[in-house]
Amino acid sequence: MLHYLEQEARAAHARTRILNVSRRTMLGVTASGFALAAFVRPAGAFAPYKTGGESMPHGLRTDPSVFVSIDREGNVTIVAHRSEMGTGSRTSLPMVLADEMGADWDRVKIVQAEGDEPKYGNQDTDGSRSMRHHIQSMRQMGASMRYMLEEAAASRLDVPRSEVKTGVHEVVHGPSGQTLGFGELAEHLVREQPDMPYVGVPAFEDLTFKDESEFRYIGKGEVSITDLFDITTGRAVYGADVTLPGMKYAVIARPPVVGGRPIRYDDSAARAVEGVETVLGLEGSTPPAKFAPLGGIAVIASNTWSAIQGRDLLEIEWDDGPNASYNSEAYLEEMRQTARQPGKVVREKGDVDGAFSSAAKTFAAEYSQAHMAHIPMEPPVAVASVKDGKCEIWACVQSPYGTRTDVADALKMSPDDVTVHVTLLGGGFGRKSKCDFVIEAALLSRMVGAPVRVQWTREDDVHHSFNHTTSVERIEVALDAAGKVTGWKHNSVAPSILSTFAPDSGHQFFIESGMGHADMPFDIANVRADNGKAMAHTRIGWFRSVSNIPRAFAVQSFAAELANELGRDQKEVLLELIGPARKLDPKAEGFPDDFWNYGEVYENYPIDTGRLSNVLEMAAEAVGWGKDLPEGEGIGLAVHRSFVTYVACGLRTKIVDGKITVPETHFAVDCGYAANPERIRSQMEGAAVMGMTLALFSGLTFEDGRVMQSNFYDYDVVRSDNFPQNVQVHLVDNPFSVHAAGVGEPGVPPFAPALANAIFNATGKRLRDMPFGDTLS
Repeated sequence: MLHYLEQEARAAHARTRILNVSRRTMLGVTASGFALAAFVRPAGAFAPYKTGGESMPHGLRTDPSVFVSIDREGNVTIVAHRSEMGTGSRTSLPMVLADEMGADWDRVKIVQAEGDEPKYGNQDTDGSRSMRHHIQSMRQMGASMRYMLEEAAASRLDVPRSEVKTGVHEVVHGPSGQTLGFGELAEHLVREQPDMPYVGVPAFEDLTFKDESEFRYIGKGEVSITDLFDITTGRAVYGADVTLPGMKYAVIARPPVVGGRPIRYDDSAARAVEGVETVLGLEGSTPPAKFAPLGGIAVIASNTWSAIQGRDLLEIEWDDGPNASYNSEAYLEEMRQTARQPGKVVREKGDVDGAFSSAAKTFAAEYSQAHMAHIPMEPPVAVASVKDGKCEIWACVQSPYGTRTDVADALKMSPDDVTVHVTLLGGGFGRKSKCDFVIEAALLSRMVGAPVRVQWTREDDVHHSFNHTTSVERIEVALDAAGKVTGWKHNSVAPSILSTFAPDSGHQFFIESGMGHADMPFDIANVRADNGKAMAHTRIGWFRSVSNIPRAFAVQSFAAELANELGRDQKEVLLELIGPARKLDPKAEGFPDDFWNYGEVYENYPIDTGRLSNVLEMAAEAVGWGKDLPEGEGIGLAVHRSFVTYVACGLRTKIVDGKITVPETHFAVDCGYAANPERIRSQMEGAAVMGMTLALFSGLTFEDGRVMQSNFYDYDVVRSDNFPQNVQVHLVDNPFSVHAAGVGEPGVPPFAPALANAIFNATGKRLRDMPFGDTLS
């Protein structure tokens, strides 16, 4: 999710831009090979378009000297500046560059960038935007590399550049048929042209780009993820795999209630544990704390097990602070009452009150969702070494540069003195955009004068994380005598992510409203979107798909309920609500002035109802919508646009002895140009697993401010006996001219409403509150 506030704060930093340079900007030669100097200019050979990447902190970089190098043997090294947490961005973006460059993928090595946005551009791996923001820049750098290799070959052969052309990892001289490998060109430049340290690079308008028919890797879906071998053989390095000489191991007893403080503690038993070396207090933070640690008592030991044993023996008296009375069940009821009252209007179209006052009939329903925990398979972990005025970090983080700046702030250092090495992430889902665990390691390293690894346990993660917000969504419609919807009211009530960054107003901010609430795409004359007030009592953070989860669940469940109320087919009603194919006019639709289109220029990524209807039809056809099923089976449909990608889910559920299973799932996906179909399919398969987990199990409850769940035994995930089966992904085949979007998050939102609708179809039981549980009693 786009953590807008953090970006805004960081936007205050200087936004170093690569300057446009002349045609003679050069190809630099180094002893280890050669690298290319900078240019930045909008592309001309394929129709360029602006993306939100340009407005991100530190924007985009298209400097091939930063991203690409070639050694004498011809091996190409490409820098991955995004974090890899399972989406495949560490593979897909370099693949685009390599293909446009003409490199043989088998001779390409990927290296991970440190956290350095002035050098690499924005590195926040979230918001489903890695491909969306960077596919153009990767092609630009690839085309520039190809041009410069051809220029170097022409220099070597003393022929016009027009007579040479890049093939596969070589440049061919057409008239003679002579070939020069990438390594030969590097060697030539290093050894034979010592007085020509630079080879000219083209002005941007001189670049040519491959025709899509020439792609060897882009759009093919045949490149497996770069890290597959290492991951499957145990060689991959995750956060917990990093060890340093003399490293200490720390676990922390954190306040059980957000905002709490230790009043006093006795660590004598903890210090008696073999391996425990010291016990230290960590200062807590005061809301809005952003990503500052919760504070607590840290046990430092020679190994993780001793640290855990020592922590278990701490005797701590806590002051639970202002959230000590937070009980989520009672709070949910408060949100329901709030949702039934007018809230802060975030969208107004037409005459809503008039539509309801003249309605032949009204119909309303409420939907809720509990707090959710990310629970990545790898809990948060970080290693920090603070020494001689420098700090070096190894961590599984989604925002390495944000981590660098936040750690620097905590240590009162310059960011230039902090280095962040990014490991593979064992799942992220938004959790590892928050670097509190890294700051803990840095502070403790400075305190003990040695490298420190802070290891969170699963229980730590469930008890002390940044939770996905809880919500109540109330929808009410006005109907005329013919059953047509003439008015729509949607009141969304949920504690806001904004509370993590600023004094809590109790209202959501425009980014949250722009996720299926203020941007609801139905063709209805009179629409109002309200936001009821709800104060936060725990740390709220973004979570894969963010507010799209409750909005899609509510809107798509409601559409199905409305169809049932009217005695009509759900798909027909949904298509009627979506209306004719069109691109929504934000002003005519009454969208707010601060309408958030996932940070994208609306003209480039408009809400296109034709694409929404199309994926709905595709999913319906694939799942066999309308066919008769045996007793106890049902089909459900749902469709949602999120992160500017359109996804419909059609699934079949089977209820046996009350137990819910999903034997068949179909996703229809329109994400613009599909650069790596294999990764898109993988993301949708993962979305089915996570979507079903959220629908059935993911609910944190609070009593007296404390999270009541602890681990997978009481915060479950789908397992082999109810795993979604036969997940099929149907991609809309778009040319490159249809702007690419991301797929990391958009598959999740439509799953839960599709499942709820299928369960209703099978049993007649309507489920309005997530999680449902895995059985129907």
